[in-house]
Amino acid sequence: MPKINGNQITPGAVVSHDGGLWVAVKTNSVKPGKGGAFNQVELKNLIDGRKLNERFRADETVDTVDLELKDFSFLYAEGDNLVFMDLESYDQIELPKDFVGERAAFLQDGMKVTLQMHEARAISIRLPQQVTLEIVEADPVVRGQTAASSYKPAILENGLRVLVPPFIGVGEKIVVDTNEVAYLRRAEA
Repeated sequence: MPKINGNQITPGAVVSHDGGLWVAVKTNSVKPGKGGAFNQVELKNLIDGRKLNERFRADETVDTVDLELKDFSFLYAEGDNLVFMDLESYDQIELPKDFVGERAAFLQDGMKVTLQMHEARAISIRLPQQVTLEIVEADPVVRGQTAASSYKPAILENGLRVLVPPFIGVGEKIVVDTNEVAYLRRAEA
């Protein structure tokens, strides 16, 4: 594993620390009047999500970890697992639904996703930023209501609820942000 000095840790760096894999969320270089400089780093555990604040002295070395990005295709859901296929080797892997969280509802047959891998183990998943889905349930348009008024709830074909502008109706396709689980715009026909 490559090593870096404690003052070289930057946000997004993945390090091996305290027996786990951690990503640096925030860093703050501190140069006190007395004593040596140090880097105050907020770390997030890549496996269980725990957070940790740690001080790394400039002369301290830390092991950095290179994560491999691999493209997979979503195949299907089976019970509490999701099955993906490696687009290079065609090997299939199963991941628990809670690994993806509520965003698993956005997965569609054949959808390309990117997995961050460490030693052949999936650490995190990236879905496409946007997906197009159909509205299956929404309140009717109220006459005289302006577009500037509040959004109304609607249910998507995948069962998720989003807020949409009043002019969007049942049967229309919309583009949804998969990170925020939010309406972006009407889909182009």
